[in-house]
Amino acid sequence: MTPHQPSNTPYSSGLLGNDAASEADRLASIQRSVDAFTTGILDGLPLDTSWNCLELGAGAGSVAYWLAGRCPEGRVVAVDLDTRHLDAGRAANLEVQEADITRGDYAPGRFDLIHARYLFCHLQERDDMIAQAARWLSPGGWLVIEEPYHLPAETSPFPLVRRILDAYQRTYREHGADMTWARALPSLLARSALTEVAFAANPGCMGGLDKDRWLPLISQAAPALLADGLVTEADLAGFAALLKDPAFLDIPQITLSAWGRRPER
Repeated sequence: MTPHQPSNTPYSSGLLGNDAASEADRLASIQRSVDAFTTGILDGLPLDTSWNCLELGAGAGSVAYWLAGRCPEGRVVAVDLDTRHLDAGRAANLEVQEADITRGDYAPGRFDLIHARYLFCHLQERDDMIAQAARWLSPGGWLVIEEPYHLPAETSPFPLVRRILDAYQRTYREHGADMTWARALPSLLARSALTEVAFAANPGCMGGLDKDRWLPLISQAAPALLADGLVTEADLAGFAALLKDPAFLDIPQITLSAWGRRPER
């Protein structure tokens, strides 16, 4: 794939843009809370040291770095719209590409493993991109996609969380994201002619031992939420205080991981 200049999407700036001062904190909070689940899924595959891997939407790079260590005789391509949080020098077998995957293409049959986390739900062409990614797999290669499934905001037992999450989810929808699309993943993989399709889920906690997970996410979205009149400064202050309450615990979303294999022939 020849890297294309990132498109002017809502995620190249603004809500999830790397220009936001809190973007590094947001990415780090995701890595802290989900990396163990992700690497556990990948460890369950027959990883070979010579595999060529593609990490889509690589973010701050933790999964790409992990793959580079597990596949030292192969190569890992880490691609993102903005690569400022990626360190190409972390491994000799790591290649960093700044590209918009919806505007470019890779040669069919190139990769033994393709992984993406929290990416496809933000793409307008998400269903088509699953089929396209499946074509990039080599025979016997694996496609692993992980996406959030947001539980309905109104089902939270905490009134303040209901207001915050309703505003947060509404803003993401207005940016074109579908935070319930993950339910379709297993079927989409099967319809892309992949076999051995399987899936697993990981609850995402708010508060408790994961008290720092959601504050960076809500803080980064806060300017948009305030500008649209969806929340108040008092709501945001109350939410930050709630996260410090040892008795507070909620489950706002589930991460669904689904994977499938391209047949050998």
